[in-house]
Amino acid sequence: MVEGLVYFGRMVDKIRLAKSGTLPSDYQENLGQGFDKACCDFLGVDYRALRERVLQGGTDAEILAWCGKQGRKRDAEEKNIWNSYLGKRGWRDEMADRLVFRKKEAGWGEREEIQTFFDYIDADEGR
Repeated sequence: MVEGLVYFGRMVDKIRLAKSGTLPSDYQENLGQGFDKACCDFLGVDYRALRERVLQGGTDAEILAWCGKQGRKRDAEEKNIWNSYLGKRGWRDEMADRLVFRKKEAGWGEREEIQTFFDYIDADEGR
């Protein structure tokens, strides 16, 4: 979490890894899409502008503060709602079929413990 906000740090890390050439190719094709796009929309910033800001350097907290000035600064309650929303994506919502597809694609169709996209990400990254 960065300043109480889930996912933002992951998105910033992916931008940094892409610049260094160490981001896996299957992640590169989705930069700025999916959760990245949702996070940028929530913050009211354009992904390309965020990418440029990340590449200028700074801590995750500094970059999030920049987002608050460029787009919308979110209060604790809004962050809590975002965190709950994103943490449950894929569980009994309109993305559930996509999660089932991704699990099957990864050979994990029978893994019942993967209930959300956060679970899927953790499994995919060996956590």
